[in-house]
Amino acid sequence: MEIELNKSVKERIFHAVIFEVTANVIIALSLAWLMNVSVLQSGSLSVISALTATVWNFIFNKLFDSLQKKYQFERTFLIRAIHAVGFETGLIITLMPVAMIMLNLTMTEAFFVEIGLVLFFLPYTMLFNWLYDYLRWTFVGRKRSVM
Repeated sequence: MEIELNKSVKERIFHAVIFEVTANVIIALSLAWLMNVSVLQSGSLSVISALTATVWNFIFNKLFDSLQKKYQFERTFLIRAIHAVGFETGLIITLMPVAMIMLNLTMTEAFFVEIGLVLFFLPYTMLFNWLYDYLRWTFVGRKRSVM
């Protein structure tokens, strides 16, 4: 499978939005159930998280693709793991205070909520991006190769 590194801004926005919508529906429902908070509270946190994560996703993936262009590495399992960990670390730093305020949590509680989200998002990020790359290659990349 060949990875396209010169994605358009439009495609990068599409990728980020699909990633966030799917994840945040799962998170909003799960968080409401696990923390015994209203879906309005968990949904509001999810929307703020999604907006923050969408911007971060766009920036982070653009930087990551630039590094891949410069150093010419392939997206092996290890590289995808590094990608996922780097993305989630930056997001935790940003979103922990938001969770504290919106759910009225202590710093420790917010930290554990964020760790729980990371435990969800690490495999989700890897699987989503692998599936996206595979589907893109299957429906777009192969057609370009044939032409």
